[in-house]
Amino acid sequence: MANLLDQLAAMTVVVADTGDIDAIRRFTPRDATTNPSLILAAAQIPAYQELIDRSLRESRQAIGAAAGADAVVSEALDEISVIFGKEILKIVPGRVSTEVDARLSYDSEATVAKAHKLINLYEQAGIGRDRVLIKIASTWEGIRAAERLERDGIHCNLTLLFGFAQAVACAEAGATLISPFVGRILDWYKKSTGRDSYPGPEDPGVISVTRIFNYFKTYGYRTEVMGASFRNIDEIIELAGCDLLTISPALMEELRNSNAELVRKLNSSEPAASEERISINQASFQAMMAADPMASDKLEEGIRGFSKAIETLEAQLAHRLAELEGGAAFSHAVHEIFLLNDLDGDGCITREEWLGSDAVFDALDTDNDGRLVPADVRGGLGAPLALTT
Repeated sequence: MANLLDQLAAMTVVVADTGDIDAIRRFTPRDATTNPSLILAAAQIPAYQELIDRSLRESRQAIGAAAGADAVVSEALDEISVIFGKEILKIVPGRVSTEVDARLSYDSEATVAKAHKLINLYEQAGIGRDRVLIKIASTWEGIRAAERLERDGIHCNLTLLFGFAQAVACAEAGATLISPFVGRILDWYKKSTGRDSYPGPEDPGVISVTRIFNYFKTYGYRTEVMGASFRNIDEIIELAGCDLLTISPALMEELRNSNAELVRKLNSSEPAASEERISINQASFQAMMAADPMASDKLEEGIRGFSKAIETLEAQLAHRLAELEGGAAFSHAVHEIFLLNDLDGDGCITREEWLGSDAVFDALDTDNDGRLVPADVRGGLGAPLALTT
């Protein structure tokens, strides 16, 4: 019998949730998704330093010798996103998702402008729009930006999606893809209820994605559903048949190592019965989000986490730029990570406390004990970002 990963790929598009190009080569997914958190994790890998250095040099050349370091770094962030995207597209036959700065999540105009810039960079490299998805946070403003971009022929992946209101609004806006965060929904419910675990069929994240999938297929929305942010393979197994699933290399390896039989749970041609169709406007969106504390909490938390990952990456780039240009090392303290994440002050950060990306947590948690201590952070992010303890 084929392994679970191969069985899954026969009924669902498997997407690599990583910026690690070597991992993408190993698992040969159709698509790949990145964000600044994943690129931050990948940037710790020495093999990718040349990609980072190239983007910094090209950004300096593009905006001129007189520009300040902050301007160069800002330009380089876009260049790096596209450089990693281009490298990934040499491997995957499908699409890559490239994320708009999460700090623009409540600014439709700025989101549209940034998306056009990213697409222009791809097009200058000879990559067509059909191979790129622009990732945007599923705020009301982000959804409205996606609606405009889709009309311009720019395809969008709406991320940080936790609630039904977000999903329906994205579908009505004509978004190409949504990425509901299964594992983060589970995290919220475990913390809220005090339960240690949920069986796969009872997992709140699985239930949420199943509801969205059946609703979309019942009413004929073209928007695809891509489950994301998985905590375990049981969640993945319960969503077999979903349009797409974006999976970390660690969980793909676990699926590959199992030869259990996989049963299709979701079927686009025969969706399970769904509730009555609704229509979403700004007022109803806000009301539904206010009535869903999980979705509201996780959306805000996710934007904060992704924003912090961008700022951390900016700090690394500024330090590297100074080294490349012969200047003094980037010396001021960069983000007191423990003050921001160690919520109970016990000297370690658990996954539930961590406000950043799951991928960054996994990259720092090299001993896989589910907690970060200062040595983990120093070792993972390197001397430029080491915390003084």
